[in-house]
Amino acid sequence: MFKKIVLPNNLRLVLSPLKNTTSVTVYVLVRVGSKYESSTKRGISHFLEHMFFKGTKKRPSAYLLSKELDQIGAVFNGFTSKDLTCYYIKSRKEYIDKSLDILSDIYLNSLFNSKELQKEKGVILEEIKLYEDTPTSLIYDLFETTLYGNQPAGWSVIGTRKSVLSISDEDLKKFVKKFYSAKNTVISIAGNFKEDEVVNLVEKYFSNIPNKIIPKNQQVIEKQKSPKKYFLKKDVKQVHLSVGVRAFNIFDKRKYALNLLGTILGGYMSSRLFQEIREKNGLAYYVKTLVETNPDTGYLTTNIGVDYQNTSKAVDIILNEYKNMKLFGPEDFEVSMAKENIKGRTSIELEQSDDIALFYGFQEILENQILSPEQKIAMIQKVTKKDIQDVANFIFQNSKLNLSVILPKNKKIDIEINQKL
Repeated sequence: MFKKIVLPNNLRLVLSPLKNTTSVTVYVLVRVGSKYESSTKRGISHFLEHMFFKGTKKRPSAYLLSKELDQIGAVFNGFTSKDLTCYYIKSRKEYIDKSLDILSDIYLNSLFNSKELQKEKGVILEEIKLYEDTPTSLIYDLFETTLYGNQPAGWSVIGTRKSVLSISDEDLKKFVKKFYSAKNTVISIAGNFKEDEVVNLVEKYFSNIPNKIIPKNQQVIEKQKSPKKYFLKKDVKQVHLSVGVRAFNIFDKRKYALNLLGTILGGYMSSRLFQEIREKNGLAYYVKTLVETNPDTGYLTTNIGVDYQNTSKAVDIILNEYKNMKLFGPEDFEVSMAKENIKGRTSIELEQSDDIALFYGFQEILENQILSPEQKIAMIQKVTKKDIQDVANFIFQNSKLNLSVILPKNKKIDIEINQKL
């Protein structure tokens, strides 16, 4: 159950009432991320997310702001992606007023103190180091860089050392003024609350958000005529790789078949690639096929970590399963199993107020429409074995193939992927 309300200033409010909980989660989602940035200010969306928790006029320090939330046992944070930035507070139901007060305060009244900004640069530089020292995370960025190259879709959300150091308090203020608008914002609330009370509180705290037209992100250029490979040498003990292809954006109806395809290939422990790579051949600890669909891009890829000597063999197994899906499609039992798996995971993932608020908020901010869990499951159930094979034939083409590899510094490797599909 959910309800969408458009307030007089064009701010969208999505309400999901839950009776059997004592919590309420408030998400503020803003339709701006790293795809909207310039090359010299990469990472500014993420930097802004950090600075929103560093003090406001009413709560002039990070300590005072966090203390006020810690005193009520609230969970709070933010995160940034390539397409949006989110801020949230989850608290006991009686503190919904305070949650909305604080979230509106950081949205409208953050100080962007220059001294705090300089300190936070150090924090983000350490975050960059942490990310670069975690190859299981870094391989995601590397694959998207392989796909999209030197354009916003191919840049890291967190930015570079150089770009982070160049960001000023004035840059942050200009960025907020440019992109933070009522039309560009969704507030999604899930939990135990009274609708009239919550609507009045949102109008009270968020009525002053400016209402203006927001610039669009730079159009993603997707031009690939042959397989692409990207190798990065790091101080690692195993090879981490990602083998994938371009697919569909979030508005393409084939995304449901794509999701099932990814699930069958590497979505769980009994999936094809997990069984072939880990259980039958003992080549890797982690094996995961991922499906990503965004407003203007999409892809399917398989990530694994293997011993250097087994790299080519592992890649061949992945590409062979991709090819088998083209030639023969999935088995009937695989389709039924994947559908039930997605149905079960959806139910489990929507047991908490924060998950529900994000589920509905994501759809509204990215797609401008909302489907219930039941409607999404119904779309999955309609997908046929032929639909999945048709998607496999469309995406698994040599011209769409991409390989990204993180390998030890003292190793050389040459993996042939041309004409494998």
